[in-house]
Amino acid sequence: IYGARTALFVGFTAAFIGATAGLILGVASAYFGGLFDLIVQRIVDIIMAFPLIILALAIVSIRGAGTVNVIIAITIPFIPQCARVVRSSALAIREIPYVDAARALGFSHTRIIMRHMVPNVMAPYLIMLTTFVGQAILLEASLSYLGMGVQEPTPAWGLMLQGGAEEYAESAPWVPIFPGLAITIAVFGFNLFGDGLRDV
Repeated sequence: IYGARTALFVGFTAAFIGATAGLILGVASAYFGGLFDLIVQRIVDIIMAFPLIILALAIVSIRGAGTVNVIIAITIPFIPQCARVVRSSALAIREIPYVDAARALGFSHTRIIMRHMVPNVMAPYLIMLTTFVGQAILLEASLSYLGMGVQEPTPAWGLMLQGGAEEYAESAPWVPIFPGLAITIAVFGFNLFGDGLRDV
């Protein structure tokens, strides 16, 4: 239960920053189009070519272990995923007459994006955000288990698994079982919540 603080802090922080940055990048990419959109989408393609865990491991290897670096390592792979999904919705919104009317009235690009486009792509953003929380918790536990995430004495489910799995697997199996169950229930719960939100 005490380790849940670390998992939820890392999960919510990484998911919120990653999804929000992806939201802004995706809407801006769809709104401006042209060369800007082309460059952004190619960068997104490059980052998405790497599996989440591999990219997170590479970032942590470069920056070092620790809570802040783990959050950064988990956040970066989330940005292009959200940007791609949000961009597809924003492309349709860009063609709606009220956006043309806002341009005709002389509103700035920032105002059109923030006031007229971002509120209309909140549905995919919220779904991605809830899905990212579960993924971030799993990634944080994986990195901590490998010794490249949150460091002792900070309580973290991955660290508990790392010590418990090898030393107490036979003599005290509950030591690795309960952190594993906590990770499973948390990730499963957030994924179900994201699916339910998508259906709504």
